[in-house]
Amino acid sequence: MRSIYPAAALSAALLFGGATVATAAPAPADVYAEVTAADVADPGAVIVDSPAELAAARTAAQAIAWYSSRTGSTAYQGYCEKAARLSWDRVTHHPSAIEHWQSSDGARHTTGTPPKGAFVFWNISAYGHVGIADGSGGVWATSVNGAIGHARQGYFSNYLGWKPGNSN
Repeated sequence: MRSIYPAAALSAALLFGGATVATAAPAPADVYAEVTAADVADPGAVIVDSPAELAAARTAAQAIAWYSSRTGSTAYQGYCEKAARLSWDRVTHHPSAIEHWQSSDGARHTTGTPPKGAFVFWNISAYGHVGIADGSGGVWATSVNGAIGHARQGYFSNYLGWKPGNSN
């Protein structure tokens, strides 16, 4: 059974480093709450199958911290999709940024400011390019002045759009 955990629950689980966190006993079978549109629309909510998956799920802040801690590194030059995947600790692998963009893995958005942690895509080569949005019009990516760095979204040409960031 899938459960929706609010961002506060995710933060608490991550704060304790995935340690077991005491939780209340399951509600009686006659107590039932429908998942509402507000639950689904909560960008901080994480939908998982178990508390263990919740503890393993990354947050947008952690994905950005992954890039930030590697500022100036050239280790991922030519491997932007791998960097984006590792920043979110994703299970899903795509061979290239353009294949990630074209996949059914997340809804494609072509307007608006990408939210914090979103995958941001550009069509700069046959393989495309991907980075992670900071939520304020900037991105963390490889190939910023030849290394991992932070730049405005328009730093790269041929913007395609964005997909929500996630650790699936």
